[in-house]
Amino acid sequence: MKKYVLMISLLFFTLPLFGMTVVAEENSDSQNEESYDLAPDAKSGILIERDTGKIIFEKEAHEKLPPASMTKIMTLLLIMEELEKGSLKKEETIRISENAASMGGSQIFLEAGEEMKVNDLLKGIAIASANDASVALAERIAGSEEAFVKKMNDKVKKLGLKNTVFQNVTGLPAENHYSTAYDMAMMAKELLGHESITDYTSIYEDYLRKGTDNEFWLVNTNKLVRFYPGVDGLKTGFTNEAKYCLTATAKKGDMRVIAVVMGLDTPKARNATVSKMLDYAFNTYETKKLFDKGQAITELNLLKAENRKTAVVASESISTLFKKGDTIDELTTSVKLDTVELPLRKGDQVGTLQVKNGEELISETPLIVDEDVDKASFFTLFKRSIQKLSKND
Repeated sequence: MKKYVLMISLLFFTLPLFGMTVVAEENSDSQNEESYDLAPDAKSGILIERDTGKIIFEKEAHEKLPPASMTKIMTLLLIMEELEKGSLKKEETIRISENAASMGGSQIFLEAGEEMKVNDLLKGIAIASANDASVALAERIAGSEEAFVKKMNDKVKKLGLKNTVFQNVTGLPAENHYSTAYDMAMMAKELLGHESITDYTSIYEDYLRKGTDNEFWLVNTNKLVRFYPGVDGLKTGFTNEAKYCLTATAKKGDMRVIAVVMGLDTPKARNATVSKMLDYAFNTYETKKLFDKGQAITELNLLKAENRKTAVVASESISTLFKKGDTIDELTTSVKLDTVELPLRKGDQVGTLQVKNGEELISETPLIVDEDVDKASFFTLFKRSIQKLSKND
């Protein structure tokens, strides 16, 4: 198929296709250079708006440090991808291996030979930071923890992250196992693209094996889920080497932010620092939602596809970020469709949506197909040829 590019440049106040209002983002050179330290006691930290990825605050954000159990953000990301593909089912039952049951640290005390549903193992990871549950799901997905770790590091490279290497799925101390505040924020951003993850990470307490002799009480290691309005994830971390770490996310209205801190001395200091960062974000900035995840943007018209017209949708929610009180400017969007080869599978990228403020590029978001697109059968192509000939007569 010949390469084609479809450009749609629209002012939002004349945008009947999407039914949106004028929104704006002020280009502030000081946005990423706040004059004071929001995380004075942390070794490193970062604060970003989720949809745009805009950095609101950062401190030593690229310093390589042990991430402890924040490692499980990547573990959860790969699990959610498997669930979304359908290759893993929440109601599937997994038999626990000797290796998974032997994990120390945070755990839900799985026993070798025990069987547990994926949904409950996922709760164990998201709420209680369970190392045994993490290994059990890793073994189910990749065959072994080592093979799953390779998938983790491959995903790191795919996301374009330069300063992260994983040696295990849990975050237990290991040589050459490190990440950065920035990399953790980008992994969290990707994980939150699977919006159902917060159905798990927002739970403060729950039970496993309810009503049995070995009933287990889950309590969220992230206390901000209970004590800071809007916090619904994501992952704590602690080892003697890493000290207290947290990747937190909170949502108010349409605005979602991610805060990461690493290397604090106490959980109280960790929670207070993240709370201060979230306060700053919500007090200083606001967002305007432009597109929801899965919203139709345009369509493909493919002569050689079984279904000729296919919706092209936003792969994730798209917003603009601006400081409260900033001047409103006009925004434009451009859709660039790629050359595609059939067949396509649900979720395949087929283009990009750009949002610009004047000449400034604000964001680029992949556009995907929301269904499988197969090659047209001989009968379909024959029927279309007949229809075309009929129209020409």
